[in-house]
Amino acid sequence: MPATLSAAAPDLERPRTAGDVAVHEPLTEGAPWVIQRGEHQHFRTSENVARLVRLLDGSRDHDQLASELGRPWTPDHVDRAVRNLAESHLLDDGTPARRVRRVRFAGPLTIQFTLLKPERMLRRLTPLIRPLTHRAVLAGAAAVILFGVLALAASGPTLGAALSRPMPLWSYAAVMLGVMLTTAVHEMAHGAVLTHHGGKPSRMGFMLFYMSPAFFCDVSDGWRLPAPRQRVQVALAGIAVQAVAAGAAGITALFVPAGPPRDTLLLVSLVNYMTCLVNLLPLVKLDGYIALMSHLDISHLREKAMTDARRFLARVLFGGRGYDRELSGRRWAVPYGLACLLFPLYLVSTALTLWSSIFQRLGIAGSVLMLCGLGYLLWRLGKGTAVLVKDALRAGARPFRIAAAGLLAAVSFGLVATLVQVPATVSAGYTTESDGSLSLLVPEGGSGFELEEGTSVTLRRSGLFSRPEVGTAELGEPVGRETLAPLTAMLPVDNDRPWLAMRAYPLERGATTPAADGPDHTGVAEVKAGDHPLWKWFAVSYLGPILP
Repeated sequence: MPATLSAAAPDLERPRTAGDVAVHEPLTEGAPWVIQRGEHQHFRTSENVARLVRLLDGSRDHDQLASELGRPWTPDHVDRAVRNLAESHLLDDGTPARRVRRVRFAGPLTIQFTLLKPERMLRRLTPLIRPLTHRAVLAGAAAVILFGVLALAASGPTLGAALSRPMPLWSYAAVMLGVMLTTAVHEMAHGAVLTHHGGKPSRMGFMLFYMSPAFFCDVSDGWRLPAPRQRVQVALAGIAVQAVAAGAAGITALFVPAGPPRDTLLLVSLVNYMTCLVNLLPLVKLDGYIALMSHLDISHLREKAMTDARRFLARVLFGGRGYDRELSGRRWAVPYGLACLLFPLYLVSTALTLWSSIFQRLGIAGSVLMLCGLGYLLWRLGKGTAVLVKDALRAGARPFRIAAAGLLAAVSFGLVATLVQVPATVSAGYTTESDGSLSLLVPEGGSGFELEEGTSVTLRRSGLFSRPEVGTAELGEPVGRETLAPLTAMLPVDNDRPWLAMRAYPLERGATTPAADGPDHTGVAEVKAGDHPLWKWFAVSYLGPILP
């Protein structure tokens, strides 16, 4: 009596491909065969394997498949190939094929919302795309990018001043709208170049990338293109278009009168240029990485390099001998993999460091945001450590050495948290009353650190990227009163309407303090709270406001 197959076990004797698997022939001579699973996964393969996959309809056993395929196939070859296909989840295991979903979770903190299938639209635009590849057009685009950078450099003092003072809400809205529009065109450029080379972009839509709004265009069909050069062009097309938009905004700003509109254009240009630079980094799954992977013609380059790096670390820390290399013969693989492992941690930790003062001024809400960021950081560290230990155990490392290394790491962390002294700073706001008196503004939920009379307070202008000092003061009697404060005291937004619930503490004027009717009558403040052990600094700064 035949055994009953479980829903998760494909029939390896008479295999059948899964319902969402398709085989694509080469686009041109010399291009690869591609096996597609669902809408997102593409596997480049040989013609022989592609022929085998096309025959897997559940009606043939290994002998029949080998006979139909002919030489050099044997039943043993078929058996090994079928098992490899099963490991890649390309065989029917009884699970119904997933429906195409408009909402997709594409990794940690990334959610994609598919809005349209752009293939038909971009196919119609192909006649308009061809003239844009002319050398004269490309030279003009390069000139716009270069002159835009020069325009930003020439406007350095104006841009620096704009980044060092609060801006109106409409300016931020205009910057966000400008960046969002250029990002949409950026993604359409990927799809347009792919279509120009004969590929088919499958999806386009809106996404939350690490919870920030962005657009996306799925160009994974680019693996069917015959030349790595073409895939590099697809990957870099979006950056090129966005850089042209940045240059155009910078050049236009030169002809706009001084004031918020000019500041807004300069900021749009700067943010777009910065976005292009970040996109070029090959250490995260952005356009620069796709371009590098396409240039080297190695699929899943980052994952393979990180696997080699993890196994290198596991061998150094835990010992063991059975470590296989994913990218054997490539000396740069381990350093590149280590950089890929560390860069997301560096990115998140740097962002938390830069925004920590804003989080403190936001009180309970800021503490929650900070803890969410740190929680994500710890989750990534924990997940990476678990994979590291699994690799070590699989390679024959001794559990005792793994446990000893873990204990040493825990003790070292405890010593650092206890012995390292950190200068604590309370990030708050200040405002100048109509009678000239100064008040320190602390959010409800407080800083957690005790405020003492006579403590030195530094008064700063609330800017987006820079907070220049505008005066000093000393804390008066540390008895607070409830008040409503303007948004400028918390964030770099030019808004004097008092509506934020805060606690106000009296300040004694120092040698230099802003005038009550001057541009800096409200801003941010820093209060020195002494040196504390690392654990206490963190607990009081970010746990204190949310604990009862």
